[in-house]
Amino acid sequence: MADCGRTMMAWRQESTPRLRAKAGIAARKKVPLESHALWKVTSGRRDAIGLLERQSAQRVPDLIPLRYARMSESAFTFYRGTAIIMANDLATTAITGIPVQCVGDAHLGNFGMFLSPTRHLVFDINDFDETLTGPWEWDIKRLAASVEICGRANAIKDKARYAAVARCVHTYRERMEQFSQMHYLDVWYDHLDVEATLSRFESSRNSKRSRVLRDAAMRASVKDSQRAADKLSYEQGGKLRFRSAPPELVPINELNGYADPETLQARMETLLNSYRHSLYEDRRHVFDHYRYNDAARKVVGVGSVGTRACVSIFTGRDNEDPLILQMKEATESVLERFVGPSPYATHGERVVQGQKLIQSTSDVLLGWSRFMSEDRPRDYYVRQLWDGKGSIDINHLNALGLSDLGRMCAWSLAHAHARTGDSVAIANYMGGTDDFDDALASFADSYADQNDKDYALFRELISDGALPGCDTGH
Repeated sequence: MADCGRTMMAWRQESTPRLRAKAGIAARKKVPLESHALWKVTSGRRDAIGLLERQSAQRVPDLIPLRYARMSESAFTFYRGTAIIMANDLATTAITGIPVQCVGDAHLGNFGMFLSPTRHLVFDINDFDETLTGPWEWDIKRLAASVEICGRANAIKDKARYAAVARCVHTYRERMEQFSQMHYLDVWYDHLDVEATLSRFESSRNSKRSRVLRDAAMRASVKDSQRAADKLSYEQGGKLRFRSAPPELVPINELNGYADPETLQARMETLLNSYRHSLYEDRRHVFDHYRYNDAARKVVGVGSVGTRACVSIFTGRDNEDPLILQMKEATESVLERFVGPSPYATHGERVVQGQKLIQSTSDVLLGWSRFMSEDRPRDYYVRQLWDGKGSIDINHLNALGLSDLGRMCAWSLAHAHARTGDSVAIANYMGGTDDFDDALASFADSYADQNDKDYALFRELISDGALPGCDTGH
């Protein structure tokens, strides 16, 4: 733990590209590329599952069975919820010491499509709960392993899975080299345009691509606050109210401890006022044009289930002008115990500032909040619930779709790391051969075996009653 943190702090970015390149090559001599291939698979890791239990102890108790049930659906959904386990594992592996703003949970399911403020559909990272300064290789290892694990869950053949992982890592390496040659502002402004990328894929020699990515793009283009309001709310007494659909959506006045209207109003005013002050003045001006209507608890994701999350609905000009904000609890990053604490005053700010550093274009209403709950301060980050966000149906990816998605994720990850770290050193560390690609493909295969064993133990513990489970209705 301490060694990892000291290694990260010891890195000093040199002043010229030549010296930065030499630093990357020197790091490769200390930590050879082939060292990243190593992972020893271990059975019966009850201590690894214990990390999940300690994490769950800080969450809403009545949602933990739902969390475990969602994680138990497949080896991939289990992997999605085990960022804490993999961080613990990666801390025992080779570390280059070159820092970036890590995503912290860079698996396939945490990338997606959304509308930029200019209303163009872009592809990028879309989950930042675990973001923190850390080793760049931890992110690409988590992404590479997710490609392999997703491929296994979708019954994609061994050779095609290996090819998808290798292409993913190759794309990361290739893009990092290209970013290292660009002017820094050009790197900062670059982005992955969805329409142009899918059109390029579809016009290639093998043009029979997966429809999954194109379908996600079509859905994203029509997802906005109006669509969310139509689905989640109804009008009553001149205001928009959330529907009741427990446990996924529960109006706040139906939750224990929130029945008193005055207490509810006071809490929401405190939370929203704190959020308002986190915004730049121009964004505050936009927010001030909306009036609060209602709030509800909303269950989100897989690994995030159990964290305190709610949605609030506002109206602008009238009830046909809705805005829905998601307020999600931000807790300690899974990386902190290994690389050191966040420099920000709250975890909500850590998530927001990390997102602004990593993401090519961020939600204009992105902010954070802190308020007292259950006699202790809780941190939240706030964003629009739907703003052209297109989630990808990962469960139905074929071999081509998995390869295409892996390449797009790798592009976005390289971009995030080039914006926030030493792209010249990282590019020269990886070098111009396929050695790094092969090493991570080997690691991904071994770690997928580890994930399978941990998943089997997890299912066994639920079956034996050692862990709570429930019927998700799927």
